Amino acid sequence: MTTIIAIASQKGGSGKTTLAVHLATRAAVAKHESCVIDTDPQATAATWSDWRGDFLPVVVTAPPARLNRTIESAKKNGVDFIVIDTPPHADAAAREAIKAADIVLVPTKPRAFDLAALEPIADLVNFAKTPAYVVLNAVPSGATVLAEEAKGTAKAMKLDICPVQLGDRAAFHRSSAKGETAAEIDPEGKAAKEIEALWKWLNKTVKKAKKKK
Repeated sequence: MTTIIAIASQKGGSGKTTLAVHLATRAAVAKHESCVIDTDPQATAATWSDWRGDFLPVVVTAPPARLNRTIESAKKNGVDFIVIDTPPHADAAAREAIKAADIVLVPTKPRAFDLAALEPIADLVNFAKTPAYVVLNAVPSGATVLAEEAKGTAKAMKLDICPVQLGDRAAFHRSSAKGETAAEIDPEGKAAKEIEALWKWLNKTVKKAKKKK
């Protein structure tokens, strides 16, 4: 059975593409046939794939109107782990991705403007009834109070919180610029360990979500 993860945020620069390519790459390491469907007109994930070359995950571009067809095509080609990377400021694209997904991850930096952008996504996921989790991203070192305040803001919007948060790590930026992931440039680094923890949590959460369907 194919697992579909949607990465959605109405705020640009929230870390959607970084999260998408890291999870899809980790899925490939776990022997999944993994794919990123890039619905963002800026095609950032596709650019990352160009830099990466002929290594998994596969990245395909698709406008939101063709998302379902693209998913079906991927399934026919044996893909069993799909990550949908959505554009910012695009309700239609986010809506289609959320409807198609088993789980929605909503990356956000713990800052006021970023947290304000959670509201439209909260409305979409609550309407679709798709399980969704806020992933705190680019959290500064030692910013415990800031992170807790951000969690409180998300909870007030009836959004669940992913227990794994990602720090503001140079490895995420360095690896993306090379078409790689944090684990590939520094397997023992903090960024790699955070993605590993997120991957393990995601697997358990997806299994629970599918049982409820």
